[in-house]
Amino acid sequence: MSSQVVLQVGSEAPHFELADADMHMFSLGEQHGKHIVLYFYPKDDTPGCTMEANEFSDQEEEFAKHDTIVVGISRDDCISHASFRDKYGLSVQLLADPEGHVCKKYGVLYEKEVDGHKKLAIQRSTFIIDKQRKLRHVMYGVHAHGHPQEILKLIKEMK
Repeated sequence: MSSQVVLQVGSEAPHFELADADMHMFSLGEQHGKHIVLYFYPKDDTPGCTMEANEFSDQEEEFAKHDTIVVGISRDDCISHASFRDKYGLSVQLLADPEGHVCKKYGVLYEKEVDGHKKLAIQRSTFIIDKQRKLRHVMYGVHAHGHPQEILKLIKEMK
């Protein structure tokens, strides 16, 4: 997978539309006057992903104070997202990318071997997109624990 996309700070965020847990369409282009934290995570209801989603949800009011919405994307479907959200009372918006089209645009897929078979997996990654739809921070291969607090700090530093 050497032809993988690696996005650069300062470039325009790739546009996308995906369905959320309630099957409503979320369009990046329709989010006016908001910064967007776009985080990609491997799988609903797994330990690291649950911790990360809970920590982002716990910080929701702080993000809102800074005109920021937090959106999580995985390859799980809308039904999986809805049960994940409801099980943990998550406030972050979860978007379904089962075909991995948006994951490819953001360069977060990698091949991993599971039981002798190669499969595509999501590398935990976060992108901070400003109100002008420019990438302000691009982070591949992040760690779940404490990551939302780190992102909040970066948002607070943005002008």
